[in-house]
Amino acid sequence: MKRVFKTRYFSRWLRKTNLTESALCQAVAEMSHGLIDVDLGNGVVKKRIGLAGRGKRGGARTLVATNKGNRWFFVYGFEKSDRANIADDELEALKDIATQLLARTGQQLNAAVEDGSLQEICNGN
Repeated sequence: MKRVFKTRYFSRWLRKTNLTESALCQAVAEMSHGLIDVDLGNGVVKKRIGLAGRGKRGGARTLVATNKGNRWFFVYGFEKSDRANIADDELEALKDIATQLLARTGQQLNAAVEDGSLQEICNGN
């Protein structure tokens, strides 16, 4: 069963954009079929998601921690108009976060959802 989550930090950023959870779920469906923009290593991938009226090219960039199978964690996002990319030190921090998230057991993930540090979206879809 595929489980998709967003971190608290990502959720705060998401509220400031026109992106929806259904767009995130569609992005996971695309990535599940190999449509990943960049594999940054250590379980971190970059996925472009289109914003209304701007498409993918001018839209949002999301960084996702994943095992490319049944676990997907949206951890960071930015709009292309705000910045071109992330710095090397930011990428290293995201790789550490990805390692920690992907090592969690199902029970630990459920506890994180209960305490609000993770929000589960499109569970099983």
